[in-house]
Parts: sequence; C-alpha cells; structure tokens
Amino acid sequence: MIQSDMTQPETNHSRNRTKWLVITVGLGTMLNPLNSSMISVALSRLQEQFGLSFTDATWLISTYYLASAIGQPVMGKLSDIWGRRRLYIIGLLLITISSVLAPFSPNFGWLIAFRIIQAVGSSTLFPSGMGMIRKEITEGQAQALGVLSIFTSTSAAFGPSIGGFLIHFGDWPAIFMINFPFILGSFLLALRVFPKDAPHQNTEKIDWLGVLLFSVSIMGWLLFLLSLEKHVNTVYLSLSVILTLLFYFYEKRKSDPFIDVTALAKNINLSLVYVQFILINVVFYSIFFGVPTYLQHVQHFDSGLTGLVMLAVAGFGVVVAPLAGRWIDRSGSTPALLAGAMTLIAGTLLMLTIQDHSKSSYIFAVLSVLGISNGFNNLAMQTALYSFTKPEETGAASGLFMTSRYLGTIFSSSLLGIVFAHQISTAHFHIVAIAGVIIGCCILLLSIRMPRNGGTRSL
Repeated sequence: MIQSDMTQPETNHSRNRTKWLVITVGLGTMLNPLNSSMISVALSRLQEQFGLSFTDATWLISTYYLASAIGQPVMGKLSDIWGRRRLYIIGLLLITISSVLAPFSPNFGWLIAFRIIQAVGSSTLFPSGMGMIRKEITEGQAQALGVLSIFTSTSAAFGPSIGGFLIHFGDWPAIFMINFPFILGSFLLALRVFPKDAPHQNTEKIDWLGVLLFSVSIMGWLLFLLSLEKHVNTVYLSLSVILTLLFYFYEKRKSDPFIDVTALAKNINLSLVYVQFILINVVFYSIFFGVPTYLQHVQHFDSGLTGLVMLAVAGFGVVVAPLAGRWIDRSGSTPALLAGAMTLIAGTLLMLTIQDHSKSSYIFAVLSVLGISNGFNNLAMQTALYSFTKPEETGAASGLFMTSRYLGTIFSSSLLGIVFAHQISTAHFHIVAIAGVIIGCCILLLSIRMPRNGGTRSL
C-alpha cells in the first residue's frame, strides 16, 4: 500500500512531463505546415507589391518545399549527432530571424531568401522533436504522435483562413509576425521541458559531400517534377539521374555515410514506408489544392464556402487521429493503414459521383471520407516508420520521411498542372479522382504487404 502511494505521484509527474513535452514539440512542428499554407492566400497581394506574374509568385511555395525537402533529413542527421534540444532551439532562432527580416524585404529575391531560411529552421523542429518524443515517451507513443498530428493537421487546415484574416487587417507582413507567439511559447517550454543534450563529442563526422550530393540531386528531381506542367525537361531528368547515381555510389563506399543507402537497400520495409508515404501525399495534396480550384471555377463557390467545405478533409483527420493512436497502440500500424487505404479508395471513388452544381453538403460528405483516411494514414505511417528504424537514427529517418511528403506534394502539383493546364471542368476533376483510385490501390497493396507487427515495436 505504501509502495502504491509512493508510485502515484511519480506516475502523475510522468504524465504531466509527457503532456508538456508533446505540447512543446507540437508548438514547434506546426510552424512548417502553417507557413507553407498561409502563403497561398498572400500570392495575389505579393504580385501587386513586387510586380510579379502568378508563376513568379509561386516560387515562394516551390522554394519553401524545396528547402524543406532538403533540410529535413540534413537537420535530422545533425540533431542525431549534435543534440536534439540544441538543434531544436537553433531551428526556432532561424525562424525568428526570417520572420523579423521578411517584412522588410527590399525586393522579391530577398523575400525568397528569408522564406528559405524559415523553411530550414522549421525543418529542424520535426526530426529533432520526433527524436525526443521517441526517446522520452516509453508508453502510449502512438497516442502522443496522434496529438502531434492534430497540431500539424490543424495548422495546415486553418493556415489559409488565418492568412486571409491577417492579410485583410495587416497586409502580407502579418503572416510572418503571427509566428512569434508560437516561437516564444515553444522556446520557453523547450528550455524548461526538454532534457539537456549530452556533451557533444566529435565521435562521428558529418559527410558534407554526401549532404551536398543529396541536396543537388533532390533539387534536380523537384525541378524536373515542376517542369512536367509544361513539358518533359530532358536536361533536368538526365542531370537528376546522374546526380542520384553519383550520390548512391559515393554513399555506398563511405564508412560513415550521410544516408546509409546500403542499409536502406537491405531494409526493404523502411524503403517501402517512404514510397507509400509519397503515394499517400500525392493523393492528399491533389485533393487539398485541386478541390478548392475546382469548387471556385466550376461549382462557383465563394472563398468562404470553399474554406468551410475543405475543412472536412482536415477536420475529420483531426477527429480520427487520437482514435487511430489508441488502435495502433493496441494492434500496430498495419490495421490502421489498411483502414486508411480502403477509405482513401472509397473517397476517391465517391469523387466520381460529384457533378456540376452538386450540393455543398454532399461534397462535404465526400471529402469527410478522405479526411478519415488522412487521419489513419498520417499516424500509422509514422509508427510504421519508427518500427523499422533504430532509435539512434530517428532524426535522419524522420527527415527522410518528411522529404517523402514534399516529393508527394510536388508530384501532386505536377498532376494538377497537367490535368488542369488548359481547362478546369468536372470531367478533368474526375481524371484526378481516377488517378487517386489507382494510386489508392497501390497504397492498399503496400499496406497488405507490410508485416503485421509493423508499428508495434517500441518507438
């Protein structure tokens, strides 16, 4: 009885510490999706401010994704080596610098440069934060990841609405100033909650040439994918293939590589997690960016109604995420992935039933099915990732995981660019849906193939 009384305060303390750890990481990791989505509603105002074409203005989005795709695994690797708390705070400082200076940009080039700094800083927060979550939380890890998923999903969903409100009252610089409350809260909590890093020892050298080769090869592939909207750029394609091969064979010979390509080739389960996450995000972002365009051009919804209808995708994902977390803690990630794949296929099939002048309530119901799928897929993919990853490689693995997301985003942009290039109609919208059904079937096959104990190993 005495032992029970003594352990109760310890249990409460552990739960409180876990709660504040998750909140601290959540406040930081939400900055990347928030800033990547808020900028979309500022493009027209920035066109006026700097005298840009729409294509020029979209470089603010493309360069952010490019810097994030490269920055996530690089900063993840650095956090594994130099300390996760240390890198997390550095990431917050980079976001602070960019958010302070961006409103004073003398020209568009400087604004892009500050956005790149912002992307690198926010890219540091996810892998270092996930590394600490995995190390510090020993029970209910999937539920903790579910809460983090709510932070990121909510910030991405409400980003355009928040951005529109800020621009209406404070013009485009306000979308940078809104970062400060989140930065300050996360910074103060990080100093108090995060465990101190062990003294840094130069026991592991950083493969800077590997980092460079990885960065330029990713840049080549993303530029090639972006070019598909107009034509197949054989120069970008050839250069990307050459750089990728150089990176692979260089890393294969290294004793301490930036990315262990030999281990990736052997760990087929981990490699397929990355492939599956790319495919999931191709479908998700095709819906996230394609549906609003369709609703406004074909269904003639105003921006307010479009925003409300689109909340079905993120809203149902937020509701499902904690429920999925409990399910994954009990049964592993595979059953949740199967549920996510099947609801994804169902949702994209239902998109084929949307016709000209369909009621907004019906479109909301269709998108809610896709939101449920998103709630299952995001969380289950994260737990599957960590079940096939060594604890000491969490940062690098998390970085590559997010790079997979950005690759999926660029693929979706290419798909929408090709389908909607000359006309936006219900028939073209259905082509996007058919592509989603095909990709969804591939995701289902990968989910069936995944080992049944995927996601059950300690994170």
